[in-house]
Amino acid sequence: MAASVAGLASGRQELAFGVTLVHRSSASRLVSFKPARLITACADDPSNSSTGSPKRQPEQPPLSLSLENVNPVDLGRKSRKAFDDVWQRIKDLGQFTGSSRPRDGDDNVLVGGPMCEFTIPNAEFTTLLVVGATSRVGRVLIRKLQLRGYKVKALVRNADPETLEMLPRSVQIVVGDLGEPETLKAAVEGCNKIICCAAARSYITADLYRVDNKGVQNLSTAFQDYNHRLAQTRAGRSSKSKLVVAKFSKAKEVDSWEMRRGEAFGGYDPSSKYQVNFGGTLDVDENNNADFSGFVPSRGGYVEMVKSLSFPSGFTLDRYEGLVLCVCGDGKIYSLILETSGGEYDAPRRRYYARFLTRLGYSRIRIPFTKFRPMNEEDPPLDLFLVDKLAIRFEPRKQRSSFLATGETSSFKLLVDYIKALPTGEETDFILVSCSAAGVEGESREKLLRAKQAGEAALRNSGLGYTIIRPGPLMEEPGGQRALVFDQGNRITQGISCADVADVCVKALHDPTARNKSFDVCYEYTPEAGQGLYELVAHVPDKSNNYLTPALSVLEKNT
Repeated sequence: MAASVAGLASGRQELAFGVTLVHRSSASRLVSFKPARLITACADDPSNSSTGSPKRQPEQPPLSLSLENVNPVDLGRKSRKAFDDVWQRIKDLGQFTGSSRPRDGDDNVLVGGPMCEFTIPNAEFTTLLVVGATSRVGRVLIRKLQLRGYKVKALVRNADPETLEMLPRSVQIVVGDLGEPETLKAAVEGCNKIICCAAARSYITADLYRVDNKGVQNLSTAFQDYNHRLAQTRAGRSSKSKLVVAKFSKAKEVDSWEMRRGEAFGGYDPSSKYQVNFGGTLDVDENNNADFSGFVPSRGGYVEMVKSLSFPSGFTLDRYEGLVLCVCGDGKIYSLILETSGGEYDAPRRRYYARFLTRLGYSRIRIPFTKFRPMNEEDPPLDLFLVDKLAIRFEPRKQRSSFLATGETSSFKLLVDYIKALPTGEETDFILVSCSAAGVEGESREKLLRAKQAGEAALRNSGLGYTIIRPGPLMEEPGGQRALVFDQGNRITQGISCADVADVCVKALHDPTARNKSFDVCYEYTPEAGQGLYELVAHVPDKSNNYLTPALSVLEKNT
């Protein structure tokens, strides 16, 4: 196993080596990073002090020479310990004054470890907004960011002396409230990325809605609006802007769509015999939404609305990574279909589909392009450059069993506001520290999860590159001491240090594998029967390497 010196911090020399593990599972995967540390203490030894009155030392037994006394490894450790002790004393003599330091409680959390120190290129050119700066994770996170050279802005509700005492003086303080969108405009001004680790202080529904649900939506909207304004001043388009595929509030948008109907199995049309109005209609309602509704009597039939796509010059779907739909559904399942042209080689037209479930009322649905599957199993994967048509299809045979029991599989009604393409990118723009709700029981757990999931959904649909971290119960202990497990199966039960959560946030800022991923993280635990098989994925030999890359590379994207 590879090993290297982890670093020198606060008079301690640490030898660290680590390994990243992945759990073999078809449903979801567990990834664990385990740093093992050998720490040689270099604290001051009172017995070596030369002050005080001399005391008579008790007689010592004669020393016997053995191999332990001339062991080169032990001699090397003792010499390094003596040198570190002298060097620390010299540094302390030269430091008569100091800048703002963490409080005593944060010192123990912040210091040392293979996961605490690494250099980040261009950090000095990156301005970060930290929301929830006075939280347990936020206080450690801010100091980690400053140690790496980032410019940090902190959003606080009140700039009272007690709040300011929790933050370093070099942090720019911005007063605002997640529940008030107008106060967030000044907060996001000049920021490149956002880390939100704020949480409601109680399980009251109003507090959860204001902070964890609507607050995340307000913050992501304010940041997206700022990027749009910034792009307009440069006479360009923001790289984070969504591409409008269809928006029915525009005049004559509905005229660009056509209706199709057919039989999935090539059977006859039952409407020809029973004179049933088989098919669907497409109109515009009073709210300027497309009203796609109708009736399909045969189980094998279908009806769809189709549009030929035309984008501005230089824009194609291969520059984007998914579609987001704003719809008002009826609780039934629909299919979004992309149709490709033949291309240069006069190949046949191909169709690719992705099904989505609607709910009663309005909702935004995110569908990544990786979810599309060919209707013909022999067709190659989807080539986004060749996509020239889009369709929304309804099929009775694809409905859930609950509708089969009531006989309501044939009728449908779907209101569509818009369809937009989500931009791609290399790095994450918004890191959200959410919650796994582990350790919360009863009604409070349901309310907490409902608010957290609504905020996460708003962030996914915003068009920003996101990373959603769901830690286990937070613990006040030093980071880098125990193995971390990364999971997407909602199975974690163990806690995790606030310092480890902050370190995951820092590492995710510039890690391409962290973009558009949601995952749970906690300390390593003993898995249940049948879930304990691990295999070696990658070594992490020193502190300059990023354990997060191999840990997240095996997790599913767009989650």
